[in-house]
Amino acid sequence: MILQEIAASLGNMLSLDHFIYLWLGVLMGYVLGILPGLGSVAGLALLLPYTYDMPPSAALVMMIGLIAPQHTSDTMPAVLMGIPGSASAQATVLDGFPLSKQGKAARALSAAYVSSMIGGVIGAIVLTAAIFAARPLILAMGFPELMMLVIWSLSMVGAISGISALKGMAACTVGLMIGSIGSASATAELRLTLDTLYLMEGIPLVIAALSIYAIPEIIDLLRNSKSIAESREIGSGWRLGFLDAIRNRWLILRCSGLGCVIGALPGIGSSVVDWLAYGHAVQSAKDKSQFGKGDIRGVIAPESANNATLGGSLIPTLLFGVPGSASMAILLGGFMLIGISPGANMVSTDLDLTFTIIWSLALANIFGGLLCFITSRPFSRLTTVRYALIAPIMLTVVFFGAIQASRSWGDLIALILLGVFGTLMRRFGWSRPALLIGFVLSDQLEGSVYRAVQIYGLNFFDRPIVIVLLCLIALTVFGAVRMKRIDPDLMSGEGGEGDRRARLPQIGFTLVLLGFAAVVLADSFGHTYLARMFPQSVSALALVLIVGVLGFQIFGPPTTKVLHDGEVASTARQSSTHYMLWIVGYAGLIAVFGFTIASTLFIFAFTTVKSDASLTLRAGLSLGCLAVLTFVVWWLDLRYINGLLQHWVQMPWWMG
Repeated sequence: MILQEIAASLGNMLSLDHFIYLWLGVLMGYVLGILPGLGSVAGLALLLPYTYDMPPSAALVMMIGLIAPQHTSDTMPAVLMGIPGSASAQATVLDGFPLSKQGKAARALSAAYVSSMIGGVIGAIVLTAAIFAARPLILAMGFPELMMLVIWSLSMVGAISGISALKGMAACTVGLMIGSIGSASATAELRLTLDTLYLMEGIPLVIAALSIYAIPEIIDLLRNSKSIAESREIGSGWRLGFLDAIRNRWLILRCSGLGCVIGALPGIGSSVVDWLAYGHAVQSAKDKSQFGKGDIRGVIAPESANNATLGGSLIPTLLFGVPGSASMAILLGGFMLIGISPGANMVSTDLDLTFTIIWSLALANIFGGLLCFITSRPFSRLTTVRYALIAPIMLTVVFFGAIQASRSWGDLIALILLGVFGTLMRRFGWSRPALLIGFVLSDQLEGSVYRAVQIYGLNFFDRPIVIVLLCLIALTVFGAVRMKRIDPDLMSGEGGEGDRRARLPQIGFTLVLLGFAAVVLADSFGHTYLARMFPQSVSALALVLIVGVLGFQIFGPPTTKVLHDGEVASTARQSSTHYMLWIVGYAGLIAVFGFTIASTLFIFAFTTVKSDASLTLRAGLSLGCLAVLTFVVWWLDLRYINGLLQHWVQMPWWMG
């Protein structure tokens, strides 16, 4: 049976369509790694609307191809100018950037690419072994066990991710409450829809991912008002970097193993494993004097670990339907959209698809590494472009992806409102991964609760695996609370201030969350038992957690923490508001001129005000956007959102 599945998977792997979809995904992931602000979460969200009509194997291969090379290509801006392309490249900056300043950028990039490729392949091998090792456990789990596993995952994500356990768990419950908007899975009763058709099916996953992740990151980079990197020659040393990786092969193997283990634990992620791997490299080295000054081992260790993390994080995602990170949450949403159910099916009826995913992961890491080798020199020049020229194009891409959810104004309104919410979450130190994972798992958890209660009643607490998972949940929460028991970041967040009066914006945001939980609780009383059980329980827990955060913010001691970019709080708030107004203005242009013309005008206006680029370059970017949007309309037979202009004047087909 297994041999037949392997043969079927190999047939998929060797097909031309498979390689085309895989390469398309790799190319997108490569670009996302170089350009900060989107990342794999937003990239997957943009890809999801186009997976409906694809064969399941092709859609999954493309998504795997997208997320695999990002941890390789994000090394480029990290090494060239000390600005990581994503959070997973933060530790690489410590030694990669000093090597670049010494004229050894090529050596650092070469060692990083080789380490990343090896780490990614090791992650795929570990995932293969996990498929066979975990198969008996998966088949032994019923509805109560799956329910408790999801709860354990959520408790771990909430307790570990973010700067405080209390905020993280509260953010997780907020995600669960947002996920409960729409029709109840058991009774189809409408909850919190505000009598709108748009919210009947809940908030689309694409909108949630783009607003919570992409928009806050783009705004933060715009606040810095500088290029992604400054000019920096790559130089020579490609062969030396390859030999460095070979000489440190045991370090690569150890850090790759560490990445696999950490990746399989929900809530930790590649941004943490980078630092753990770097710390291991320092502790295991006999000569520690060059770390932080340009030691090649400081590049090899984190780069091998963060690529292996992907294989580890796919273990709970594929086998139990429990995402270990925000990108895995979006991938899980992609599973559901194309009709694939993670869990027992992945080691039985869909085993061929599982092997296709694993081997595609290994190939994507190799392809991504080779692509980085080939294009590092020409694409390094792209990192010197001022971000004000790139940001409006990225916002156009975000808006384009958002309107594909339902192609209605509800998409843009939800994108802007949740974008403001995500920006405030980032500023005040609330865990966005915890919220997004809670949002994605909301339907799954609600369905598991219904089935477990209906079939077993409360007797499911007597089952051995359930008891073990309950103990793990208690230990997770206790350990996290003990570790972060007195955390000044509860009061300060990302934008901490030194006096109590300056905490008022944070307290106001917390009160908004408290009010949302109260509304969800009040609304639940108007529904039948099966429809109110889940939102009632979650909102009650959210009230307790948010009140706890509010208590620390009001009565806790003042903190002297300052903003991460050195700005004072009022400036940061004004700056974020300023760019949110630009985004609202973009939506206003769409309302008047329609999406195609509005995007062209927005790019020209933004680059005129925010950059010193020549008229030729600004006009070229704007007209290039118009050309691409027109081509997409023709190629995919899409229809964009029309504005008042299209109602008043008969426009050509490519203008709405």
